[in-house]
Amino acid sequence: MQSKQSGSIVRNAPTTGVKCFPMFSSVLSFESTAPLRERLNNGEREVESVTREGPALLPERKRMDCAYEPGRRSGARQKMRINQGQAFVIGGYTVGGKTFDALIFGYHEGDRLLYVARTRNGFTPALRDQLFKRFRGLEIAECPFANLPEARSGRWGEGLTADKMKQCRWLKPVLVGQVEFVEWTPDKHLRHSRFVSLREDRDARDVQSTR
Repeated sequence: MQSKQSGSIVRNAPTTGVKCFPMFSSVLSFESTAPLRERLNNGEREVESVTREGPALLPERKRMDCAYEPGRRSGARQKMRINQGQAFVIGGYTVGGKTFDALIFGYHEGDRLLYVARTRNGFTPALRDQLFKRFRGLEIAECPFANLPEARSGRWGEGLTADKMKQCRWLKPVLVGQVEFVEWTPDKHLRHSRFVSLREDRDARDVQSTR
């Protein structure tokens, strides 16, 4: 398809400066006269919309200086996965290396702290050292999660059984961390979770599920 603007073909032109035509405005949700570059640079609303739809909807991003290439998939276009995010209470970790292998975290439901997932993703060596130092003085003997142990590990392996708990060390549930993840599983666990940072602004007692 060849789009024309002022009599010239713009298919081979870079995205910069190209305007969206009225016939496409309902599909792209762009103003018909707004420059495409300007509209893409203001993408907060689109990101929020995709996040609500869930991980099945993967938007594309494209280099602004590349031309439209019908029928081709080049490195100029990439699928974007927009993760969900939430604060969770850190209640323990699994043993491994000089510090820890994975963090164990969950959320409050009433007076109970419920396990939701563990993750070994998102950590640099420096961050692992920093977190491990914060764990000092918080060690406790009893598991703080009311729903552990679980009977099975589940399809994706997020479940924490009695056998797996032998490798766990428990912490007083006072630290809060921000975690990104792809989706909730039917077993109320998280898929592909990743630690982002500590949330010093959150009280662990107020952290509940936003599901």
